[in-house]
Amino acid sequence: MRRQIELENAVAAELAGSEDAVLRTLEGHIDCDVYLRGNRLTLEGDEADVDAAATVVRELSDLIAQGHEIAPGTIEAVTRALDEHESPAQILEDVVWRHRATKVAPKTVNQKRYVDSIRRNTITFGIGPAGTGKTFLAVALAAAALTRREINRIILTRPAVEAGERLGFLPGDLMAKVDPYLRPLFDALHDMLEPERVSQHLERGVIEVAPLAFMRGRTLNDSFIILDEAQNTSPEQMKMFLTRLGFNSRMVVTGDITQVDLPPQQDSGLIVVADILKDVEGIEFVRFGEEDVVRHKLVRRIVAAYTEHAQRLAPELRPRKRA
Repeated sequence: MRRQIELENAVAAELAGSEDAVLRTLEGHIDCDVYLRGNRLTLEGDEADVDAAATVVRELSDLIAQGHEIAPGTIEAVTRALDEHESPAQILEDVVWRHRATKVAPKTVNQKRYVDSIRRNTITFGIGPAGTGKTFLAVALAAAALTRREINRIILTRPAVEAGERLGFLPGDLMAKVDPYLRPLFDALHDMLEPERVSQHLERGVIEVAPLAFMRGRTLNDSFIILDEAQNTSPEQMKMFLTRLGFNSRMVVTGDITQVDLPPQQDSGLIVVADILKDVEGIEFVRFGEEDVVRHKLVRRIVAAYTEHAQRLAPELRPRKRA
């Protein structure tokens, strides 16, 4: 079957993109051939595939008309949303944070659910593989909440669990010691705010970055608190962290239960807490899969390969059940 679609000139120009990169990506996500001449788009393939492709093109056209820039990643987000019977525009238009050239918005259905959960719940757990945007989106929401003065400070923390090193073995003051452990959080912060502003906030305590051990004995009011790499907490550390929650605060806990760096005999607090708190009101667990990886496409293939390998070796690599 062959179908031709007349496009607005601006839409055709956006779809053509740089050296037809967007068109080639579109063709890679639909099961028919795509040709663009001038402002006339031609779809060729089976009738059902052409109908599905026409729906994708219509959604893309609407996004372009609303001012969205279309990149190869946008095609993927649109096709995934349609597969999940969700509105692509509703996902991609939910801009979490905007700073100069940086615009942060969900790119998958699960990312949208994650963002909505953080807004709606006091505590949100984001569990899934690397590259699914768990930490990045949480930091963006924290920066937005701070800018709107919904909170007074952002607290970023992470267990200092690494291979062969401890904080005390590293030179320098506390900031120099925790930097290697908390670098991903610093990187996300610098994507959201200007470096000078980040430095000012750190000096004034508006942004606090500290290892998890420094949370003990505190009550955190009017704060947006992010615990990263939570799979490396013990059950006791997880309980300690969650009970630091104060008034007018939100917590986001992120981690990947397939990348636990704890000793083999040590239970992961992130695995245990999912069973303990799954039915508690005000707490929500959002689980990401390899389909939510928004880094380089090779990252998704790596995640998929490791997942398949782990399944082949099961039950040896499965989390141990508690007695």
